[in-house]
Amino acid sequence: MNRLTLTALAVATASLASAQSFIENFDSIVMTAAGGQVASHNLTGWAFQNNSGALGTNTWFNGNPATFASHQGAGYLAANFNSGAGTTTINNWAMAPVVTLNNGDTISFFTRTAGTNAFPDRLELRLSTNGASTNVGTGANDVGDFNTLLLSINPNLATGIANYPNTWTQYTATVSGLAGPTSGRFAFRYHVTNGGPSGANSNYIGIDTLTYNAVPEPMTMTVLALGAVAALRKRRQR
Repeated sequence: MNRLTLTALAVATASLASAQSFIENFDSIVMTAAGGQVASHNLTGWAFQNNSGALGTNTWFNGNPATFASHQGAGYLAANFNSGAGTTTINNWAMAPVVTLNNGDTISFFTRTAGTNAFPDRLELRLSTNGASTNVGTGANDVGDFNTLLLSINPNLATGIANYPNTWTQYTATVSGLAGPTSGRFAFRYHVTNGGPSGANSNYIGIDTLTYNAVPEPMTMTVLALGAVAALRKRRQR
């Protein structure tokens, strides 16, 4: 194996290892809602489901720049109290594309609320290890296959910007506990009890600059290591 072959192997292996990583800035997002559910969207691989106790007039939508500007770029993903109707439990899901999960993969994103968080918001980052499943149950407290909680922002629905910031703030979670490479999805869950336009909780949140960083799979690293060893042996034989 010559130097050119080794270089090609390294590049190909690195490309394979990073193929699962992605960045979503929601810059050109176009979403429409009907009856409290997403009617259409242009986010490749994403899935949306609103399981709020009483459906409101919208679901996830294009962030309103008049409420606050994006973290960067032209747009952001948003949800608010109108996910539900009256006083209800909001359970509104945005599920990311299917990826091959490995321990050490990281998910980072920026989020914020509007105002002073006087009507508290809560956002969860959850994980499903059941392939392409979009099963989030049907009830207002169901999680379906997304039964691994990676991160919760303002889990106790406390007021004040110390609990849910009103400036863009980055959060990061790391995947762990897997037996090996696993096909699945992660999802954002806007989950607010006593929410809705008549409730004491829920206001408006945005999500932007989402980055999923996949670590190389163990087999990929093994292939790369074996290729390097073979190249060194070949060189010594010359």
